[in-house]
Amino acid sequence: MSKIIGVILAGGLATRMGGQDKGLLQLHGQTILDRVVATLTPQVDTLLINANGPSERFDDYGLPVISDSKAGFLGPLAGVLAGMEFARAEGFDWVATVAADTPFFPQDFVHRCQDVADNVHVPVVLASSFDAEKNKYMRHPTFGLWHVSLIANLTEALDSGVRKIVLWTDSVGGSEVRFDRDSNNRDPFFNVNTPQDLDKAIAMESSR
Repeated sequence: MSKIIGVILAGGLATRMGGQDKGLLQLHGQTILDRVVATLTPQVDTLLINANGPSERFDDYGLPVISDSKAGFLGPLAGVLAGMEFARAEGFDWVATVAADTPFFPQDFVHRCQDVADNVHVPVVLASSFDAEKNKYMRHPTFGLWHVSLIANLTEALDSGVRKIVLWTDSVGGSEVRFDRDSNNRDPFFNVNTPQDLDKAIAMESSR
């Protein structure tokens, strides 16, 4: 049985939220990060947070906090790399990443990604969901399952200037798993980027 470490990606600059940690925003009496931790914990063998800056702001969670191993705020791929490096050092085979600002992601996210990875024999699987406006399935690059054998390839990609996750995952033969919208037609990967998004999330939670 492969060992999977869960990595909550909280290393962004959150410029559209005035620089505050999106995961620490309140949603009906809990932080968004509370919900992310509760949903991801049963799906993985252990859990950590990837965040830059003072780690003390996450002390209440009692989880390891790792920063990007590459300087310069290079985006989510740098957080994925840091997670994979930590995982390899601790003897883990896979890293499952989720975004810290996405409160409603599926409880079977990791299981379904692992099924695809095992059946199709790919080193990366990204989640996707149906975008009604674009009328097609769209990948959610921060929600993925990554094998630690990709560390050297990802390091080289970052050093060469690659920042778009799907560009890199396509280059290494990545796959995807499609998640349906829920019974109320909500995207399970809805994320909170702006104050308006937080209002939407509060309304979505009220209708659950």
